[in-house]
Amino acid sequence: MSSTTPSLPDKPRSRTPLIAGIVAAVVVVAVVVGVLLTRGGGSATTAASERTVRIGVSDQALPFWRTYTELADERLGVDVQLVNFTDYSLPNPALSQGEVDINQFQHTQYLANYNVDAGDDLQPIGATAVYPLSLYSTTADSADALPDGAQVALPNDAINQARGLLVLQAAGLLTLREGGTPFSDLQDVEDSRVELVSLDASQTANALQSGSVAAAIVNNNYATSADLADEDVVFADDPESPEAAPYVNLFVTRAEDADDQTYLDLAALFHDPAVLEAFSQDYPGGVVRDVDAATLQEQLAAIEEDARAAQG
Repeated sequence: MSSTTPSLPDKPRSRTPLIAGIVAAVVVVAVVVGVLLTRGGGSATTAASERTVRIGVSDQALPFWRTYTELADERLGVDVQLVNFTDYSLPNPALSQGEVDINQFQHTQYLANYNVDAGDDLQPIGATAVYPLSLYSTTADSADALPDGAQVALPNDAINQARGLLVLQAAGLLTLREGGTPFSDLQDVEDSRVELVSLDASQTANALQSGSVAAAIVNNNYATSADLADEDVVFADDPESPEAAPYVNLFVTRAEDADDQTYLDLAALFHDPAVLEAFSQDYPGGVVRDVDAATLQEQLAAIEEDARAAQG
């Protein structure tokens, strides 16, 4: 074998600078495209970074929710999906079982009663408003004008029924034992000049409109969805009175999620001026209350104690 070292061809010029330049250009283009898409609000990255939060409500069709969900997306990067319930008995179990993340349909008194009855620990994280509870009639101009023995519908769930009984007592239509409490029921009616018809809260407006009752206690959201006329209100409690405090409506979540900052931000978003303006058009009778989560939770605990005492 020859010991002569064969001559090698000339080494080609390095392609590294060219490849590096191409890679750098691709990176720059990607960054520019990403910035443009982000500014346009339509990038896949933006969509992927959004957090989806399901909120259980009973009035999804009202326009103020559109304002709310749009702001949640724009300001918080949260895709709010509303889940509508037509039966008050469903949103709390749905929340407890993880079918929704938050619900917004109930007041403190109702939540306390649910927690005690169900052995649950759902917690308020923000307040919305207090609504008057009204007695409607399409045949009488006042509560006094209702004839003796007239049928009057009221909700059959414990807390709304108790509040309805207090409204009817204030209207002079019945008397409750010892003046009544937020936990009164039909057994506490000592004297009544009208016949009480206990129905699901979602059905009292229908009973009135069909003519099957002369008057009805109708919760505000159902009155709104049924387009009941304000002039048909013959009596209502005062949402601005101190006695109305337990009836402030709430954003509610599971106890383990009560400190979730996104959920707290969503509760606070209700008080954005744009949302409140839209809300006031949908619920002109609502009195907005802005109460911090810690205070709401303290109030809930106190009412739960009262509920346990009433049961025991």
